[in-house]
Parts: sequence; structure tokens; C-alpha cells
Amino acid sequence: MIAIEPMLIHGGNGDYYHDDDEWTLRSANGRRAAHSEHTVAITADGPLILTLP
Repeated sequence: MIAIEPMLIHGGNGDYYHDDDEWTLRSANGRRAAHSEHTVAITADGPLILTLP
């Protein structure tokens, strides 16, 4: 399985950093960001998206 996790950051060059908890991501420029995630299983019959739209 693989996880595809795009993050869109408003303005700037897309730089980000991790908080001290090493989990939370924040935009380096302090502007708003959006995150989405899909998990995909690679099977013999092809990819299978495990998360619903």
C-alpha cells in the first residue's frame, strides 16, 4: 500500500516545517494550507483506492 498526501500552501514557495511533535506540518510562511490523503493498494488486478472520495 502507498499513501498519497498532497498539501497545498497558499502563496510562497511551498516550504513547510514540522512542529516539535514531529507530526504536525505548518506552512513556513504562516499562510493557510490544505491537506488530503488517499491510500492505494497495489494488487495483481491493478491499483485499488481504499479511501472513499
